[in-house]
Amino acid sequence: MAGKKALFVGINKFANYAQFTLNGCVNDAKDMSALYKDLFGFKATEISVLTDAQATKANIIAGLTQMVADAKAGKLNYLVFSLSSHGTQMNDTSGDEPDGMDEAFVPHDIAEKGGAWDPAHIICDDELHDLFVQLPANVLLEVYLDTCHSGSGLRGAEFGLHAPRARYVAPPDHEFDKKSAKMRGFTLASPATGGKKNAVKDSKAPVAGANQLLWTGCKANQTSADAYFNGRYNGAFTYYFIKVMRDSQNKLARKDVIAKMRTLMKSSFAQTPQLEGNATNRTQAIVY
Repeated sequence: MAGKKALFVGINKFANYAQFTLNGCVNDAKDMSALYKDLFGFKATEISVLTDAQATKANIIAGLTQMVADAKAGKLNYLVFSLSSHGTQMNDTSGDEPDGMDEAFVPHDIAEKGGAWDPAHIICDDELHDLFVQLPANVLLEVYLDTCHSGSGLRGAEFGLHAPRARYVAPPDHEFDKKSAKMRGFTLASPATGGKKNAVKDSKAPVAGANQLLWTGCKANQTSADAYFNGRYNGAFTYYFIKVMRDSQNKLARKDVIAKMRTLMKSSFAQTPQLEGNATNRTQAIVY
């Protein structure tokens, strides 16, 4: 019987940028780990947690690559990945983004090169796409991204001493000067064709990507808050996701979880959490 594996990543501190420091990301990773143990029965051996200096791009990608390889080998049929950190943007060279910018995620070792983000030290959404599109059609993938997806400014200044901080960093000055990277877009729900233009699809066969779900902290034009709750920090998205899951004891469908989160967050946070995935999975609870 195939198994399950989770990788939870939280980054508060960044090797080259002290000014990027956050407060709640490590708590997010640890809290997600505890949730998956308590509510979904994951064993310690089925969970990996990377925080701060451990969470380099190389380590994150290596962990995900191994999970995908094990799934392709038939060893795993449920993968979970959560990332709490800053979001940023990169130059879109494939033309798949209307605004000309790809979303990107900030590892501990984020760095610049030639006035732009160094590809060796940043995680682009296209890299995640290229990795996850390899998954067999029967593998369920659950991705949680508690980061900002675009730069719409800081939100929530009215909160005073513990004002939420946006999990977003602006791209370097010359990030969009050159059109040289090969980026191909990140769409979890799209089918894979293996790069063949005339691929034949069996309508009765499961489609790769059909069992992939993406939870995000906000809309593409919003920021996700790093906020203060009951004496400690968390990402607002992660805090309310865990609250709704624990309060309901996982008896709600995914679509009802996201709806409840939006209701709870609406009065205090200028962000709307999102859930992408097919209708069948959205109407089911997270049960494995």
